[in-house]
Amino acid sequence: MKLAEALILRADYQKRIEQLKQRLVRNAKVQEGDDPAENPTELLAEYERVSQQLVTIIQQINKTNANALLEGQLTIADAIAMRDGLRHKHGLYTALAEAATITQERYSRSEVKFQSTLNVAHMQKQADDLARQYRELDTKLQSANWVTDLQP
Repeated sequence: MKLAEALILRADYQKRIEQLKQRLVRNAKVQEGDDPAENPTELLAEYERVSQQLVTIIQQINKTNANALLEGQLTIADAIAMRDGLRHKHGLYTALAEAATITQERYSRSEVKFQSTLNVAHMQKQADDLARQYRELDTKLQSANWVTDLQP
């Protein structure tokens, strides 16, 4: 199985667990004399089974990410951490560029005038550069996911 397939399977397990949880809660109690729509014992057993499958696939994904190299340089896990860092930095620079952009909403000369403390063009350029770096790294990660075999 390829890493990308395992990631899809992980997402499926997570959705399945959430659905089972909701079904369990709905069937946890019924009015006296009524039967639940679904057997809670069977639902709970399925929940436990899928939950263990999720743990196993996550362990395999983590092991693979920690050991597989992206373009022979850094591990996939390190690349994911870098991508997350780029996403956070991009968010900051985008927010700074937006916050520092001055729109004049003064209706009279007596109202307060604001001025930017940052170079908006520079902040936006930084945000654009970080977005490009993020896209490039994410593309490499997505590509690696489809060629990397999942470790047992």
